[in-house]
Amino acid sequence: MAELFCKQAKNYAAGRPRYPAELFRFIASKTRRRSLAWDVATGNGQAASSLAEIYDTVVATDASAEQLACAPAISNVQFRQTPPSISPEDLHLHVAPSGTVDLITVAQALHWFSLPSFYVLARAALSHPGGVIAAWCYTSPRVDDRFDRVYARFYASTGPYWALARRIVDLGYVGLDFPFDPVEGEETTGPFKFEAPCEMNLEGFFTYVRSWSAYQTAIEMGVDLLDEAGGGGKLRRAWAGPAVKTVVFPVHLKIGRV
Repeated sequence: MAELFCKQAKNYAAGRPRYPAELFRFIASKTRRRSLAWDVATGNGQAASSLAEIYDTVVATDASAEQLACAPAISNVQFRQTPPSISPEDLHLHVAPSGTVDLITVAQALHWFSLPSFYVLARAALSHPGGVIAAWCYTSPRVDDRFDRVYARFYASTGPYWALARRIVDLGYVGLDFPFDPVEGEETTGPFKFEAPCEMNLEGFFTYVRSWSAYQTAIEMGVDLLDEAGGGGKLRRAWAGPAVKTVVFPVHLKIGRV
């Protein structure tokens, strides 16, 4: 799956929503220390940029050099390209010594992971007791009633081009295997709900669609999901009214501790 994201790294950087400050404040309120955060599958560093405002040091890793090339330079963020998988024994080479990470974050990526292997690595990395792991995804954006109805039909038609792992995203991480204890003050590991509003014009929305792995898969099969005669034309006609609209992405957070 990393190969697909490499091919649309620029679209990903330009088209994906910015995560809300409320999300990071909530996560940070659950960590006992704010020394070291590890942002896994950081992509272009969207989450890492916000974490850098709260944590002393952020290690942001990704397997894609193309994605990392789109990340900004931030003084307390160390962007590192890593292998697709890391063993607990090699954790210190790529991230930090075992037991020293206060927070692990995974933004819009956990569903692609081999969860059993990753959870072993996460437990090795996190500080004990109280190290926190937070993973979130966002589901279909909302614009307005008319556009949302057309978009829902369009999104349903793209099903054949999504990997099976996408199903857990559509469910907002409900049912996701997440074997951690609730963080302090909470009774469950979530998902907890937030919203990420973005101001977009139609071309910006199309850039978001082009950043999908499903879009790239369809292109490789000779199908343009935004063809003007098909989905693109229907979405364009439904984008009535102001040229720039508020597009709201529902965010679903799973958070736990060791």
